[in-house]
Amino acid sequence: MNITSFIARRVAASGQKSFSRLIIRIAITSVALGVAVMILATALISGFKNEISSKIFGFWGHIHITDSGLNRSLLDAYPISQEQDFYPSLDTIDSVPYPVTEHWLGMEVEKIATTNGGIKHIQVFALKPGIIKVKSEIEGIILKGVGADFDWTFIQDYLQDGEVLAWQDTVANKGILLSQQTANRLRVKVGDSFIIHFPERDGNILKKRFKVSGIYKTGLEEYDSKFALVDIRQLRQLLKWRDDEISGFEVFIDDLNDLDIIADYIYYDRMPARLIAETIRDKFPEIFDWLELQDINEIVILGLMVIVAIINMITALMILILERANMIGTLKALGGSNWAIQKIFLYYAGNIILYGLFWGNLIGLGLGFLQDQFGIIQLSEADYYLSVAPVHFDLWSILGINIGTLTIILIFLIVPSFLVTSISPVKAIRFK
Repeated sequence: MNITSFIARRVAASGQKSFSRLIIRIAITSVALGVAVMILATALISGFKNEISSKIFGFWGHIHITDSGLNRSLLDAYPISQEQDFYPSLDTIDSVPYPVTEHWLGMEVEKIATTNGGIKHIQVFALKPGIIKVKSEIEGIILKGVGADFDWTFIQDYLQDGEVLAWQDTVANKGILLSQQTANRLRVKVGDSFIIHFPERDGNILKKRFKVSGIYKTGLEEYDSKFALVDIRQLRQLLKWRDDEISGFEVFIDDLNDLDIIADYIYYDRMPARLIAETIRDKFPEIFDWLELQDINEIVILGLMVIVAIINMITALMILILERANMIGTLKALGGSNWAIQKIFLYYAGNIILYGLFWGNLIGLGLGFLQDQFGIIQLSEADYYLSVAPVHFDLWSILGINIGTLTIILIFLIVPSFLVTSISPVKAIRFK
């Protein structure tokens, strides 16, 4: 039997009947609250980033393939041919091999790894800005033309009224899919018609009538207020493009972690030199920079919670050591070493931390589950792009919080445990 662990358990049992009971409860509460806050913060930030990213990628895809000579703006109305060697066969790729460098015994070893997933879907698109005029209301808009290959799954999840554009082989659909925000400002509903004006460089203004087919709301106010979906053939007529001409291709991938690798693979291995492949992160860096700032908030919260738990545990440990001065003196008189006695209290502290971790996980996971099921915390959609705070639990993050909290606190408790060395067995036993 491990005598140190045995004594620690006996001390813990007897401690429940002394003054240290309050100190132990405060320490357990501190660790529990800290862990609960860390789990909730990590789950909320992860959920927030995942939801925003999925909305942006769902609307625009993960990678854009366009003409390499263009200014990298979404509004460039410059055509490329839809007839490409990679279209539509690109979406048959299940994984992509790529080189990695590993270090073994000071040497660099080149290996070939594969991505977690491949390319899920590829679809064509075209863009054209215009001005909507409905009675006295005027609204700037960017029409996004979509083809028969467009995946409506994302939009259908956010459809508020009406229906998506039905593709007809013989004639272009005259419908338009507006955002809820634009429809409210224009005061139009499903079934209403209006004219969109398209100013040309030569001063002429083209006009085209559209009928509201459906109204969607993604919550991305910045994009909802600017974009509407139409049949790509309507834009080809306006731009005087051929039937095979488009603005570019949108590529959807299986795993976001493969984004840069697959983008490079498409650009270097599958595309002709006149085209370029860019990730949406490159096109919209500001919003992804903003999302990455949330990582700093997460680190700050985790750090503060661990510091608070460390301070409370140090205080508790020092009080527990001083309260057990007589026992420490007796153990020293019996030949116990300082480190052996220190380990008794470190075991004791570890036991307290484990209790705190148990209750912290119970509280954190419980509150997170309630938020996920009932949406208790509401958000301003205009400011946060979401109406409800999302929760995403990651097993490895939760394990990391628990193991990291236990390890870090115990490491910091080693120093105050040296208080044991200052207790003299003669003086301690004398006042027993």
